[in-house]
Amino acid sequence: AESPLALRHATRKRQRHAQPAEKAQGTTRDSPEDVRVGSARDDTLSSPPQRVRVAAGAGVAEPEQLLVAVLAPISWRVPPRHYGPWEQFASLLTEGLVGRGLDVTLFATADSVTGARLVGTAPTGYSEDPALDAKVWESLHISAAFERAGEFDVIHNSFDFLPLTYSGLVTTPVVTTIHGFSSERIVPVFEQYNARGYYVAISDADRHEKLDYVATVHHGIDIQQFELVPTRGEYLLFFGRIHPEKGTVEAIDVAVRAGVPLTIAGIIQDEDYFARCVKPRLDGEHVSYIGPVGTDRRSDLLGGALALLHLVNFDEPFGFSVVEGMACGTPVIAHPRGSMPEIVRDGENGFLVRSVEQAVDAVRAAQGIDRVAVRRSVERRFDSNRMVDDYIAVYHRVVELHRARRFQREEASTI
Repeated sequence: AESPLALRHATRKRQRHAQPAEKAQGTTRDSPEDVRVGSARDDTLSSPPQRVRVAAGAGVAEPEQLLVAVLAPISWRVPPRHYGPWEQFASLLTEGLVGRGLDVTLFATADSVTGARLVGTAPTGYSEDPALDAKVWESLHISAAFERAGEFDVIHNSFDFLPLTYSGLVTTPVVTTIHGFSSERIVPVFEQYNARGYYVAISDADRHEKLDYVATVHHGIDIQQFELVPTRGEYLLFFGRIHPEKGTVEAIDVAVRAGVPLTIAGIIQDEDYFARCVKPRLDGEHVSYIGPVGTDRRSDLLGGALALLHLVNFDEPFGFSVVEGMACGTPVIAHPRGSMPEIVRDGENGFLVRSVEQAVDAVRAAQGIDRVAVRRSVERRFDSNRMVDDYIAVYHRVVELHRARRFQREEASTI
């Protein structure tokens, strides 16, 4: 027998779907942010890319009508205790949707903390408990969401490519936020479900040429959690996972050349790299490692820095720490790779550099930057409220597209 919750959701869905689809309406705000929505995947539904006006505050067109499942990763708890950018995204989005009045079910670890309805299969994150087998708990986690697909208007997949292999088994549309591609080897899964799914990029730079997207939606942060520090700090900061692609050694080189102390914070993702290249250069005075930092210390650490060094050696899809640092007034010195040119405005909230020498010059320039202007540059662009509004607009657009596709297929089957 179905649970009372499942019956209630099914009844609400039948009542709504019996009515003609209504186009989502939005209201204009002082500085409107638009979501770029691409054409539908079915050739017969294709149309030129269009702009969808995003509503502020209350969201878009009767948000209480939407029943949304958010499928989070289970490497870490939601929200994460320290590291976990995908889990951080899932938390900010879920709590924002709940705040807009949507009926949200979060599929995450059982120890997650949320204002939504929580369905937890794995007791905790497998990166937090080595006794958990990742494949086993990921399988149970994903299946738990898709076995209840009929209860929802939209499943928002924030997990990665694996849930896409379930999407052909259900009629509920699946919106997938692609957080980047760990390698080209995973792209065939996204290609396989390109015509069925609805993909969202987290930066224009991360759009893959072989895929279609319904939108680019930059991540947002809870700006209120990050306090502006108007006076410049006395140390440089590396904030992120310690791995060659994140540029930890490059940050050390720049700090030593600039003669400014460096603090390194983050999880050690590559133990060999840390042992060979980072640990020998730690002296506790000029270069210090303080480990991963939780939300209770994050704002103080970011705000107290002269500049954040983000000298990545790969095309980073997005950078939470970059935006968080700017929210504290701290300028960011970054390589112009991936999404960095979409976030860093050279000379306004940071500097885009191509060499150690340019980065050293940027450290000197950072001493005179207007930290109030740095925060102002991200307050609206990367606020989580803007992100939530953008996704609500995407949901309504996807529901509309999905209904049109189903109607078209039904019409074709009768010919």
